[in-house]
Amino acid sequence: MNPALPPVLFLLTVTSTTYVGALYNGTDPTTAGSFGELVVAMAAGLSYSVPLMAILLAHEFGHYIAARIHRVPASLPLFIPMPLPPIGTMGALILMPGRITKRDALLDVGAAGPLAGMAVALPVLAYGILHSEVAPIDPQQAYLQEGHSLLYAGMLFLLKGPIPEGHDIFLNATAFAGWAGLLVTMINLVPIAQLDGGHVAYALRGERHLSTSRRLRTALLPLALLVSAGYGLPAFLRGAQGDALWTQVAAGAPWVVWWFVLGLLVRAGDEEHPPTDDDTLSARRIWIARGTLALFILLFMPAWLREVVP
Repeated sequence: MNPALPPVLFLLTVTSTTYVGALYNGTDPTTAGSFGELVVAMAAGLSYSVPLMAILLAHEFGHYIAARIHRVPASLPLFIPMPLPPIGTMGALILMPGRITKRDALLDVGAAGPLAGMAVALPVLAYGILHSEVAPIDPQQAYLQEGHSLLYAGMLFLLKGPIPEGHDIFLNATAFAGWAGLLVTMINLVPIAQLDGGHVAYALRGERHLSTSRRLRTALLPLALLVSAGYGLPAFLRGAQGDALWTQVAAGAPWVVWWFVLGLLVRAGDEEHPPTDDDTLSARRIWIARGTLALFILLFMPAWLREVVP
């Protein structure tokens, strides 16, 4: 791999997330009339891109450092820029040629990323929530509704108290970056194939997890339909039509995309998960594995992000 690729992709992703952050803050850099105006417009997005990139860096270097400790060959993080709302990136990945042969190493590499990312995401989100406004929902104005997990709902209640009927929290850019960190961690912790959650589950259960992984991968399609029905049917019964109805029905679409992507990844690797050469996980790591999988339950969001249209 070209050694210039990781830093170039990192800089491009910083740029794309800063651009999306500027849009989130109500500034469009593409309308700038001069270089100075462009710099000012882009600077408006730093309150989103800096905390988000810190979360992603912590996640990826958690994997990288764990891999180096166990002498597992691994590339530097490869970030994926995507200069489109709502996130501004498709995350990052680390290339690890070959397989991880020890269960302890597999657990450490798989769990280190999500746990390191969460160590940054939680204080970022807490700070952002404290500085975000709870306000009445304008019934005539479309808005983005972020997904709610048990952990996120608990933080909202702890930091803001009960949110009155007809109101919602409108996340500022930093809070949205923290929420995006929770979303990215949740997606990676799905205990399927060679996702972080798949590594953790395989380290804990070995080959017994292979059939579970296949069943969970298949279950993503019914989950998508269930989420779409859960949001779309009540909207239909309320009389919603057109975009107002479609945006609710589309709430399950990300799970369809993730089902398709995971299917491609499994077919590309010709197996659900590579085997290890041993079947022993240390006692301390058993608890880390269980805690990491429990974290997925706390982070699970049925709907990721949806637009609410009046």
